[in-house]
Amino acid sequence: MTLEMLKTAKRKTIGSKQTVKGICSGRVASVFLAEDADSHVIQPILQLCIEHQLPTIRVESMLILGNACGIQVGAAAAGIIRETE
Repeated sequence: MTLEMLKTAKRKTIGSKQTVKGICSGRVASVFLAEDADSHVIQPILQLCIEHQLPTIRVESMLILGNACGIQVGAAAAGIIRETE
């Protein structure tokens, strides 16, 4: 799973709150996490990914992840929404 897949995904979550909601509702297929995000933001998402057995992909920085999502600011987390949605 690469950033290119996130860039071209038709539907995605952007940001920690949206991503947590997507994971909890079972809509997210995979999660991208920024390495430089605060651990108190990332740790709960990482724990949810483990509980829901979701693949997690680490990204170097929040700015890179934000750019991959098509936004002009950084993002701590993002997710690709399942095709069946």
